[in-house]
Amino acid sequence: MTTGLIPGGQTPDPRASSTRPPHQRGDLTGQGALHVDDRPRSPVITARAAASFEPVGRSVATARSFVRDTLQGWGFADIIDDAVVLTSELVTNAVVHAGTHADVLCLRSADGVRIEVSDRYPEREIPLQGSLATMGSPDREGGRGLQLCAAIAGRWGVEYTPTHKQVWFQLNLPDRPVGTRTAGPSLPADLLPLADSRVRVAVVQIDRTGAISAWNEDAEELFGYSADQVTGKPLTDLAAWPHTPGTSTGIVEALQLSRWEGSYGIRGASGRVTPVYASHLRVRDTDGEPSTVCLLVRDHERAVLQTPSRGPAADPATTSDGQNTDPFEVFIGSPAPDDLDGLLQRTVERARDMLDGDSAFLLLATDDETELEVRASTGLPSARQRFARVPVEAGPGRYGSARMPAVHEDLLAVPGAVPLLNGTGMRSVVTVPLKVEGRLTGSLGVAAEASGRYSNEEALRLQFAADRIALAVESARLGELERLRRGSLSFLVEASDLLAGTLDRDQTLALMAQMTVPTLATWCAVYTIADQASDPYLSYVLHEDEEFIDGIKSLLSKIAPPDPVPTPGARVWAAPAAAAHDAALRSSMRSLGLTGGPTHQVASGIGPTLATASAVGGETVVLPLVARNRVIGMLTLGKPTDEHFRQEILELAEDLSRRAALALDNARLYSERTAISQALQRSLLPPELPEIDGVEVEVIYRAAGEGNEVGGDFYDVFPISDGAYGFAIGDVCGTGPNAAAVTGLARHALRLLAREGLSGPAVLERLNSAILDEGARSRFLTLLYGEMRPQEDGSAELKVVCAGHPLPLRLRQDGTVEAAAEPQPLLGVMEDLELYEQTVTLDPGDVLLCVTDGVTERREGTRMLGDDGLADVLTTCTGLTAGAVAARIMRAVERFAADAPSDDMAILAMRVA
Repeated sequence: MTTGLIPGGQTPDPRASSTRPPHQRGDLTGQGALHVDDRPRSPVITARAAASFEPVGRSVATARSFVRDTLQGWGFADIIDDAVVLTSELVTNAVVHAGTHADVLCLRSADGVRIEVSDRYPEREIPLQGSLATMGSPDREGGRGLQLCAAIAGRWGVEYTPTHKQVWFQLNLPDRPVGTRTAGPSLPADLLPLADSRVRVAVVQIDRTGAISAWNEDAEELFGYSADQVTGKPLTDLAAWPHTPGTSTGIVEALQLSRWEGSYGIRGASGRVTPVYASHLRVRDTDGEPSTVCLLVRDHERAVLQTPSRGPAADPATTSDGQNTDPFEVFIGSPAPDDLDGLLQRTVERARDMLDGDSAFLLLATDDETELEVRASTGLPSARQRFARVPVEAGPGRYGSARMPAVHEDLLAVPGAVPLLNGTGMRSVVTVPLKVEGRLTGSLGVAAEASGRYSNEEALRLQFAADRIALAVESARLGELERLRRGSLSFLVEASDLLAGTLDRDQTLALMAQMTVPTLATWCAVYTIADQASDPYLSYVLHEDEEFIDGIKSLLSKIAPPDPVPTPGARVWAAPAAAAHDAALRSSMRSLGLTGGPTHQVASGIGPTLATASAVGGETVVLPLVARNRVIGMLTLGKPTDEHFRQEILELAEDLSRRAALALDNARLYSERTAISQALQRSLLPPELPEIDGVEVEVIYRAAGEGNEVGGDFYDVFPISDGAYGFAIGDVCGTGPNAAAVTGLARHALRLLAREGLSGPAVLERLNSAILDEGARSRFLTLLYGEMRPQEDGSAELKVVCAGHPLPLRLRQDGTVEAAAEPQPLLGVMEDLELYEQTVTLDPGDVLLCVTDGVTERREGTRMLGDDGLADVLTTCTGLTAGAVAARIMRAVERFAADAPSDDMAILAMRVA
């Protein structure tokens, strides 16, 4: 085995004990040469999972699911996104580019997770000694697997054997401090945290399936549910958990951790969400059954459950009055939150307490630093303010710029000076910038309901604290942004795979909506545009709560759709929120009897109307769906009342809209092509079969493929003259437009020539000349043509010409089967044909069976049905009607092989009654 390592990388694989790095491949020469094994010891493997995937495109998605499920089962949710992205790239290299099976092995150890992807094409070498730039440009379509390994994995490498090539990478687990015990000093009563007279602590126990198994009296009082109402239900049904792709932890993951603390909401029996601060502790009973105990208090009482801050240590860094000289430790407390949201929330709470304010807020700058986005607040309606944006330069001078400290003694004197506080009752405010290396990264503000509360002295104190916290906030923000981008990459990989897996327009619309809700938005609507002259049409609506879908659809149908602007990017659409507000106002007025109508007649519609207004009352954005330089629709995303979108979410939605637009346009083109092909195929077959006295006629036609190609098989039964009928069944070589042209020519020429009174051989000879006249567009044609004349004695006389076609079979009443014609040359090959017709008389009860080669050439491995197999099936059809004979033949053909038919099939059965 030969092992290739990126410089600086190490392989922990215990199986490579005899492997040397590339620079040691040469033989050691000279006396005294000694090889010292100084490689690190391999960690102990505690679990493993393996799977092999076939060299087909769908294997990439299957491999991603295998790795995701494996790591989820091991409890490694923190590294799932990275592992899925790397596995996707490496398996794609194996099954798509190398074209071999891909073997995926996951190994768990105390240090982390190692994933190995092997293919069976070792000759396709990977350059390892050059720089990473030689592995491929990021702008190329492929070749980025090793670059991703180098950028994401802790360690990685490539190994070769005579039969396999293996790329492995290792992801280290982040440190998770759990089970920490802390204690705080004795404090005077006036320094203890404030709480209501009765602190209610809800104790909820969750079993291993995520269902509620215990619910105490305080939980009943806080949320309005009795224990009987919630026992056995998943906690996820009640929890209002904020979810952002790639960031934070989901509630399912949080319940699996040994310890977790944080904030979320619980939907009460009244429908309102109660913000709570929660402490989760994972335990097991005496039988070893795990469960999670959740202690919940109202969010403003979090001091009851929150880990108390450590007291200042007596060390040389302390001043004479006993105060710790580290401003960050003093301001934030210890331990500091390790996540961005927790750090920002702790910051605003401490800033409010430091200046004895009534509220505080913190905004972070967007990537281009032109806007500030609200990320945390206290004392303000957080749902309305969260992720709202304000411009950095709201006006000239110190008081209008977020880049400078500002003090407003009375906001009533300068209305609109701080738009974030409009309508909140705050009168005075002090704001200071957060800067890192001279660059604006955010803004911190504290406000009070009284005027004149703050001066430059408070601004200096707050600025001092902001300077100490700015670097930590920026570091946490960059960490969150990196996790978001990795999660976004994984999300887009999955979305692209799903969208590429269907060419059905309706299914594509449904996938677009299901991928955005609830990951990116609370609800979404998709508008489609048939052509440039058409207005946008509301095609699909989805909400995370199905009860709101009909209401939103009704509301959107009453307002004009957004303008189909091709400009890329998301733009705000205010019409849904305004319409929802008006509808809610009208419903409220009717409920009060202000319109003069009886209250009871409208009361039933008030609830849904108000609920719909609340569901769509937040920010709504529109993204154009542009494909092939044409706007084919709009993707509309919405939030509930007073909520806003984050810039990162809008950028992710824009990426998704581009992929979705192309998938939707491909589905449209495929549908149009299929409709055209089906219409053409129908035109090549007779619209209906004639009624023939004394003769039963039945036809079964099955087209192979996906419906987007025109087949070459055809049939026809038509009257020629009084008492005479023509019948034909044929097969043109190939499929598609060229074969369809010959098929149409043959069917219509047969009718025309036969009605001119020509005999069967003359008809086929002239048809042969017409096919040859097509030149390069001509196709070979096998054709069975005949004329039928029912006789007075109940029999039927047939004159048949079989030009290269499978021979017709005659079934007699005694069960014997025989060929009813002899083979003759096919059409479209030779100019001079000498054809002749044969006369066959069908007695009452006899059946004539005509088929195309799709029936006789039905295969299962090396077996083929053939003429003999078809004759054996026909012998079992004695006494059956023509329809029953055709149906039994078709069932036998379909059951002969498990695979779908690869060729068109036509069956024509005629029985003399």
